Amino acid sequence: MISQRTSNILMIRPSAFRMNEETAVNNYYQRVLEKLSTENVEDCALEEFDNMVDILKSEGINVIVFDDSPDTDTPDSLFPNNWVSFHSDGRVGLYPMFARNRRIERREDILLDLEHNIGFTINEIVDFTEFEEHSVFLEGTGSIVIDRIHKKAYASISPRTDRIAFEQFCDSFNLDGVVFESFQTINDSREAIYHTNVMMCIGSGWAAVCLDSIDNQDDKEIITDSLLKDNIEIIALSEYQISLFAGNMLEVASKNDDIPRIIMSLSAHKSLTDSQIESLSKYGKIISFPLDVIEACGGGSARCMMAEVHLPYLIK
Repeated sequence: MISQRTSNILMIRPSAFRMNEETAVNNYYQRVLEKLSTENVEDCALEEFDNMVDILKSEGINVIVFDDSPDTDTPDSLFPNNWVSFHSDGRVGLYPMFARNRRIERREDILLDLEHNIGFTINEIVDFTEFEEHSVFLEGTGSIVIDRIHKKAYASISPRTDRIAFEQFCDSFNLDGVVFESFQTINDSREAIYHTNVMMCIGSGWAAVCLDSIDNQDDKEIITDSLLKDNIEIIALSEYQISLFAGNMLEVASKNDDIPRIIMSLSAHKSLTDSQIESLSKYGKIISFPLDVIEACGGGSARCMMAEVHLPYLIK
């Protein structure tokens, strides 16, 4: 049976974290922390990262940590889910990135290490990066929220998520695509939300989604009907809650027991109502930790920091 979750998570420990000026042009979740120097930002981000890794490991999650290369200027390297995805049939997806300084995050050595040293099987690399030559982008499982159980993929169109590239992804991975647009209010203007995984996530039998961000009624009905058709309980988030990264959750498996873990930041957790927490808790154990500096400077949160490794293990 195809599973929505895995206990194998890839994370990248950053070496040059800061607010990325190239991504800030359309990531409205990023903000400058004026009280912190560049060095303090790096130190705080590392502390948050290491704490997250420790907590995940204590919950029975197999966290595979690679260090960012100190020789490259990659301020967003701790968000690997944007450049790579790993699938249960042994395929790996590589994705076209909006920011030029993010494209150097893609690392062949990580794929080689996963295969030859850790023991995963990689059968094929599905490379979508040629879209960059046409200024077309699709930033991995930031742009794409995958429902593996029902073989669907959801995408909110934005400058980082192109419709044609998404359709090619769905064709390549045999998924039914659900396309819509979502927005946030910036200075009295409605601007596209840069990544789908900021405003929605899908677990096994549940989805947390900000329907209020979907301005077009037809789009709202399309996504609602798709989820309800698959008997998925919709946990509706507000625009305020997704501004605190409540949509940026991930359901993972634990080696400790059969209870799924629902991973999110502390700010996301605190933003949830008692009713929402009760609904989520029916499906797994909520795990949260502070990511304040990473969220502010990086404009991403817990889910963005985890690339799920669904690859099969090599059978010897």
